[in-house]
Amino acid sequence: MPDHAEPPNPRTPSGAANTLPAPPRRPVDAVLFDFHGTLAQVEDPVSWVVAGAAECGTALDRGRATVLADRLITAGRAGGPLPNRVPPQLAEVWANRDLYEYAHRAAYTGLASTVNTGVDGLAEALYERLLRPEGWVPYTDTAATLQALRAAKVPVAVVSNIGFDIRPFFTAWGLADLIDTYVLSYEVGRCKPDPDIFLRACGALRVDPERALMVGDSPADAGAVRAGCAALLLPAAEAGRPNGLGAVLDLAIRDAGNG
Repeated sequence: MPDHAEPPNPRTPSGAANTLPAPPRRPVDAVLFDFHGTLAQVEDPVSWVVAGAAECGTALDRGRATVLADRLITAGRAGGPLPNRVPPQLAEVWANRDLYEYAHRAAYTGLASTVNTGVDGLAEALYERLLRPEGWVPYTDTAATLQALRAAKVPVAVVSNIGFDIRPFFTAWGLADLIDTYVLSYEVGRCKPDPDIFLRACGALRVDPERALMVGDSPADAGAVRAGCAALLLPAAEAGRPNGLGAVLDLAIRDAGNG
């Protein structure tokens, strides 16, 4: 075939071109967002360790902080990858970390304490940073996406597997008025992918699950499909970068008000 030639069109037995109709678009009346890895990311690991050590009265140079950060992430950092190993004495609190505040704290301070950092109190200081807005960075397209949804009158819920309250973060970032409700696992006693947590979010927004879109970054978020919702999974990006949230607007705002 010449380089410039068009590829042959597939044909049906009758000789007509075989073109499949596009699947119908589901209307989207509300959007449910995961928190970590979707709307925000934990701060850079080295900055996390340097800041935590400073709160303990210890100044770390970048080289030592980098080594400690690598070891602490391997042990298990909240907002980071899953630990390579959970010590037996932490197994129970680890299993319940997203259901109870005490378990979340005990699990992650316990994991950090398995690392000999040489800084007294560092495990607690690192966990405390997790509870404050400065320990997190919203993605660069988070605010614009939430603002566009609000302008289009599309209600928004944050649905998160988490062991502490994230509402103050949105207040600190000037985004609180853009969130209609929060459904947090430790408050409702359910964790994604349990369909009930998504159904609770839809109930709070008064929207039929079949007209809701769940946006996340993990298979747990895709569990919304079992509740009847549509799901959009985006790859988690590094802190301070865009996260591709504009795709949500293509799906939701075009359909807003088109009942």
